[in-house]
Amino acid sequence: MIQNVSVIGAGTMGNGIAHVFAQAGFKVSLIDVNPTQLQRAMDTINKNLDRQHSKGAITEDQKKATLANITTSSIIAEGVKEAHLVIEAATENVELKLSIFHQMDLHAPSGCILATNTSSISITKIAASTKRPELVIGMHFMNPVPVMKLVEIINGYATKKEVTDTIVELSKQLGKIPCTVNDYPGFIANRILMPMINEAIYSLYEGVAGVEEIDTVMKLGMAHPMGPLQLADFIGLDVCLSILKVLQEGFGNPKYAPCPLLANMVLAGRLGIKSGEGFYMYTAGSKDLVVSERFK
Repeated sequence: MIQNVSVIGAGTMGNGIAHVFAQAGFKVSLIDVNPTQLQRAMDTINKNLDRQHSKGAITEDQKKATLANITTSSIIAEGVKEAHLVIEAATENVELKLSIFHQMDLHAPSGCILATNTSSISITKIAASTKRPELVIGMHFMNPVPVMKLVEIINGYATKKEVTDTIVELSKQLGKIPCTVNDYPGFIANRILMPMINEAIYSLYEGVAGVEEIDTVMKLGMAHPMGPLQLADFIGLDVCLSILKVLQEGFGNPKYAPCPLLANMVLAGRLGIKSGEGFYMYTAGSKDLVVSERFK
C-alpha cells in the first residue's frame, strides 16, 4: 500500500505533484539539490493552498494538514529511503533523468515503484538504467497539476500489470482521471500536441498569419481554451523544442523537425512565461496578453 511518496525536482511540476499528494493525505518528501528552489516550491504550494482556501475549496485545517504532510530534503538517498513510490519530476533532459533514476534505484526500498513525469522520453530507456524495470512507469501530470485532471500513465516494455493497476488507482485517489498508453515517442498528449504547436509556429514563420490571428482561429474555430502559441509560451519554448527533437529522433520522420523560428527563440533565451517573453510579453501582476514587439 502506498503511503509515502517522494518527489524529485521542486520546479513547477514537482511542487504541483507534491501539493496534490499531500492534499490527498499522503506523506510527501520533496527533494531538490537546490535549497533555494525547495523554499520557492514551498512558498508556491502555500500560495496555491491560500488560493484554494479563498475560493472555499479547502478549509484552513485542510491547508495546515497538507503543509504538515510535506517534508523537504536536498539529498536523494535521505528523501527516498522510506518511499513506496518515487516520482522524478526533473527537467526534460534524458541524461539527467537517467542519472536520477540510477540514484533512485540505488537508494529506494526494493519494492518501491519508480515513476517519471517525463512528457516524451522513453520509459523503457529510463527503466533500463535500473535493476527493477518491471517497477518503472510513466506518470505524466499536466500543468498546473492542482487544477488539471489528466494523468497520462505510460507502460514501459517491462512494466508489470500490477504496477500499472496500482498507479491507475492511485491517480483516482488524487481526484485525477488516468489514461493508460504505451511507450512510443511523445506518448499521446505530446505526439498530437507538439506537431500542432510546431505547425502554428511555422504558420507565423512563413507569414501566413500573425500571433493573435493564429491563436484566435484555434480558440474560436476549434474551441481550444488557449491558442497554440500562448500554450507554447506556457509550456516553455525550450521544453517544446526538446520534445520535438525526441519525436524527430524517435520516429526518424522530418515532419517532426522543429521550426527554425522556435530554435532561434530558444537560442535567444525567449522561452515564454518563464523568461518574460515568448510569442507574448509577460509582466508580473498583469493578466493582459500583449504580443511580443518582435511579432508586431
